[in-house]
Amino acid sequence: MALRRIMSAAAIAGALALAGCQANDVLSLKENAPIPKETLASMRANGMTPSSPILMRIFKDEGVLEVWKQKDTGRYGLLKSYEICTYSGVKGPKLREGDRQAPEGFYAVSRQLLNPNSSFHLSFNMGYPNAFDRAHGRTGSNLMVHGACSSRGCYSMTDENIAEIYAFAREALSGGKQDAFQVQAFPFRMTPENLARHRGDRNFEFWQMLKEGYDHFELTKAPPKVDVCGKRYVFNRVAEEGEFEATSACPPMSMPVNLELAYQSLQSKHALAFEQAVAKLEGRPVSAGAQ
Repeated sequence: MALRRIMSAAAIAGALALAGCQANDVLSLKENAPIPKETLASMRANGMTPSSPILMRIFKDEGVLEVWKQKDTGRYGLLKSYEICTYSGVKGPKLREGDRQAPEGFYAVSRQLLNPNSSFHLSFNMGYPNAFDRAHGRTGSNLMVHGACSSRGCYSMTDENIAEIYAFAREALSGGKQDAFQVQAFPFRMTPENLARHRGDRNFEFWQMLKEGYDHFELTKAPPKVDVCGKRYVFNRVAEEGEFEATSACPPMSMPVNLELAYQSLQSKHALAFEQAVAKLEGRPVSAGAQ
């Protein structure tokens, strides 16, 4: 009986050690960690493949990073949301080296910006400063999404989560369907109600500009074409003559007609919702009529 108990204990210990080894093995694979089987099954059920293009959205207030993936319809669907372990700074854009602010804006991450040798398990560089940031003289370097759950101007995830996020990025960029994936970083979800709550913030005009890109994605469920001219972002515009230059005046430009009509309709609804939200916050009667 004693021998049997010893053998049984050894077997249990061995099983626990194996289970721990398997979990650690996934992390030890680092840049080659596989996409989990249950996530692959969810992708297949939603018309996605590992090589389908991706897009990421970050919301500071909620502490959430979303991974979106292109479906076989061409539109993007939300694949998975992750809790951001920590980020540095407060709501608002990064302005200068050393301000310990995590960026806000529209960034493009190419394969060259993936870092499998990060001291924070795994990471990718967001591409800050982009053309908009440089046009405004903003400085900073090595602004990352990474593991290790610590931050000095970055968005930090747990090692387990960054391994999965990195796998999505690796497979999408290896698939040959996109040269870079878009990262949209926001202070909060860009709803009229949230903007009304922050209407007195010094960054309000900047956030209104970000909202345009946010709304384009909400309308099309596809990454908006992002350009910079006149020191501002412009979205899904086509230059009718000349080119987009970050610090020069915007050239004559247009938007596809159907998108422009849909966008104008959405803006009319949002303008009314914004005014109603402000009235509610200020304790005034809320108008239900159209403007």
